[in-house]
Amino acid sequence: MVVIDAKRYQGRPRLEVDGGLFRPRTERLRVGGRDCTRLVAGVQQQVGLVRAVLAAHGAVDVPVRGVLCFVEADWPLIGGAFTVDDVDVVWPKRLASSLRHEGPLDDVRRHEPHRVLAGAFPCA
Repeated sequence: MVVIDAKRYQGRPRLEVDGGLFRPRTERLRVGGRDCTRLVAGVQQQVGLVRAVLAAHGAVDVPVRGVLCFVEADWPLIGGAFTVDDVDVVWPKRLASSLRHEGPLDDVRRHEPHRVLAGAFPCA
């Protein structure tokens, strides 16, 4: 399962890492010079809610990952995607490409989590 949060931000997304050997390592998401780390925390919270609903229905083995997709950001021609605190940060074409790959669940095991989540999180 993939929890996707799409954002329409201007500027180049980048990972800023501080600390290391003598200080705790911290990772921050910056977009166009602005600190947007709170967006990562928001995706992590959404992933936690999805995992909790799945666990309540006995689907603890379903992998759930979070993705922040910046739609109008200034992505470099080569590279650019990264992960910050277990949340992938990508652009739309990169996200679409990764979603086309087969996941760890077979066809039978894929439908039940979707049904459970659709019941727990109805459309607005």
